[in-house]
Amino acid sequence: MNGINKPSNEDHFSVNGNDLQIFQGTLIHATNDHPLLILEDHVIGVGQGKIAFVAPSSELSNLIDRHGFQQNEVRQLQKGNFLMPGFVDTHIHAPQYVYAGTGTDLPLLSWLTRYTIPVESKFKDLKFASLAYNDVVETTLKVGTTTACYYATIHKHASLRLAEIAANLGQRAFVGKVNMDTFSPDYYLETTQESIRDTEWFIEQVRELNCPRVNPIITPRFALSCTSPLMTQLGVLADKYDVHIQTHINESLDEIASVKEKFPGYGNYARVYDAHGLMNNKTVLAHCIHMEDDEVSLIKERGAGVAHCPCSNFTIMSGVMNLRERLQQGLKVGLATDVSGGYSSSMLVAMRQAVIASRVHSISLTDGKEHIPVEYHEAFRLATLGGSEVLGLSDKIGNFEVGKEFDALIIDPHAANSPFHVYDTLYTDTIEDIVQKFLYLGDDRNIAEVYVGGERVKPRT
Repeated sequence: MNGINKPSNEDHFSVNGNDLQIFQGTLIHATNDHPLLILEDHVIGVGQGKIAFVAPSSELSNLIDRHGFQQNEVRQLQKGNFLMPGFVDTHIHAPQYVYAGTGTDLPLLSWLTRYTIPVESKFKDLKFASLAYNDVVETTLKVGTTTACYYATIHKHASLRLAEIAANLGQRAFVGKVNMDTFSPDYYLETTQESIRDTEWFIEQVRELNCPRVNPIITPRFALSCTSPLMTQLGVLADKYDVHIQTHINESLDEIASVKEKFPGYGNYARVYDAHGLMNNKTVLAHCIHMEDDEVSLIKERGAGVAHCPCSNFTIMSGVMNLRERLQQGLKVGLATDVSGGYSSSMLVAMRQAVIASRVHSISLTDGKEHIPVEYHEAFRLATLGGSEVLGLSDKIGNFEVGKEFDALIIDPHAANSPFHVYDTLYTDTIEDIVQKFLYLGDDRNIAEVYVGGERVKPRT
């Protein structure tokens, strides 16, 4: 594979040796030049939650002199294990976790009515919300999601509870109180004034948690669920508080037709959001399956990011996004589970489905055009560094560059009851083979440890 064992980032910043965690072994991550870079026999130092150095093990003596730690303080990874960045899930509905794996028999708009709205309405019960949200954060951390971009519900107190749980369990998260003042039954609906008032309260309360890893995000569910006055005022709030925005766009053909009927003067879906101040470089747009050229140009011009949800797109039959085309168009793209339209909360499943979706698109073409499917190493980049770019966090997380926060997973291919087998001693499995096996076959049993900002959150310290 391109980029295997290229020189790593050997810059350093000064950290007292007593504050360092040092790991020695194999590192894998993505860079701007290489979607999957394997660095065998390297050391990585972490101080005050940030990466202090990355270098070949041959430099260990110099690093000891520079940073003042002892040889016996270096943690040697077990043979066959490797370190990789944590996964970034750019789009997940936390309340829908309670029925993930069920209710997959309907297309989008019918699915929302039959399953989603009745379940989300139950989150007005704070006891139930606390139980469900604790489950979803614990589960996503267990499967290696160190950063999640969550939709909650319209209930401000329950939404705040999700933010509190993410902060308490150590996950990096964006949490959004959902906005809906139309296109929903009366039992799950806000007035425009309630929606704005509660959203502003929510933003302020999340910031008062004083947890820099957990941030509020403006969350108009989608254009059909929001009136024009609501979207306009949400755009004002986003500007006032300088917060991120997340919503859905171009997920299904029926949805698009309904948006054009509701907003006839805007030309297309993306222009609706843009006209209401909801399209900028902090906007996360889920799906983006059925896109017009003008929308692609506008999204790129505004710097918004795309959350690709292949599992959900298949499950509720919304369509197959042309991932290769989106990348060639220069859009920022990350991967997402989209629970529970997507049946799994694992980003490993999202990666596999992204590869399958790209191949499905390729084999379904009848126009004779060449289409190169996205492969697993590119999906790996989208699930890590790509996701950090979509969320505006690529200066903080996404790979093992010096100065970034240490959001990382220790992968054990030899774990007890592992879903795959490794033959690295009696056969010919290379480290590249082992990494590929994990990405295609592995699960939480292989994720031995999870770190967020240098703090170990699995198993908890």
